[in-house]
Amino acid sequence: MIIYSKSTGNTSAAIGKLETPIKMIIERESDLLATASGAVSLFNVEKSNRFGETIVGGNEFSIFSAAPEGGGADVDSVSETYHKFIEHIQFMKEFTITAEMMEDANYGIAVDAKHRAENFVRAYYKTINKLCLTALTNGEFDRCPFGNASLDLTTGDGLPVFHSEHVWGDQMSNKSGVQSNFYYGDIFRHGDDRTPSATVFEESLYDLSVKLRNMVDETGEALGYTADTIILPGNRPIAEAIAKKVCGTPYVVGSSNNDINLHYANWNIVVLPGWQSTDDRLIVMSSEANKNLCGNMFFNRVPLTVTNWVDNHTGNYIWNGRCRFGVGFGSYKHMILAVDANDGYLDSIPM
Repeated sequence: MIIYSKSTGNTSAAIGKLETPIKMIIERESDLLATASGAVSLFNVEKSNRFGETIVGGNEFSIFSAAPEGGGADVDSVSETYHKFIEHIQFMKEFTITAEMMEDANYGIAVDAKHRAENFVRAYYKTINKLCLTALTNGEFDRCPFGNASLDLTTGDGLPVFHSEHVWGDQMSNKSGVQSNFYYGDIFRHGDDRTPSATVFEESLYDLSVKLRNMVDETGEALGYTADTIILPGNRPIAEAIAKKVCGTPYVVGSSNNDINLHYANWNIVVLPGWQSTDDRLIVMSSEANKNLCGNMFFNRVPLTVTNWVDNHTGNYIWNGRCRFGVGFGSYKHMILAVDANDGYLDSIPM
């Protein structure tokens, strides 16, 4: 959705000839680009009408207890275990159509003005996608810069979303501990020559899936979510090819016995061209856990709001776009970052 704010003052005939066509171009581009793709497709997109949004974590109810005939039920309650506040950030951009361009547009929109209007909307959606990409691929840090802003990449325990010592605990059950969603080891390569291997990746993927499935809630109970998404950098072609081979064939890659491949048809592979990594790494995620646990969150506070006016000093026609949105992580338990390194096999990274 795009909100227009009508320009004030008298509108000249030249502006009148440009205003409606430019609005139509902006709306058309918005319709073309509105479908979520790229990094933003990995986030839960929600509307917001507040300064920011707070995600509250809590423990789970325990199992039902047997009760005698005529007896009452045991009282159970849910306690809040952590809060995560995601603040909205304001972003703005302008483009200008010169007075000369307006005068020369005649009865049709100038080509340059058309291109500026199209690029204006593309920049808006590119900002959203790159914001989500930046947050997701810098998750081993507590903060990172983006467009003159500083993104908070921590979760409810105050640690970066990818960390080896995430804290879980519940005061009511008097249980607590740490768990990791940041691993390194032989993900794609094994041995001294570090040759990429489909066999190594297949085994690593089994291990990562189990680790995600056994991620515990605030009471120490295994959540049991199934990993179904592999997220890869866009500049590691060998790793990408191995992942697609392992997940795209019904038989084990390279097997002479036609062993059944348990990964087949169980994974959605997402390659992010904007993620340019200096090493082989990947993120495995459960889309169900991402949704249920409010994992990757994008809040749209103010959609693209467009205002136009004429600069009295230059006679130029100015279009201004303003928007506010926030990005962050309500949980870490829905995904794991794994880095290929010759120092061990899927060990937690010491922070």
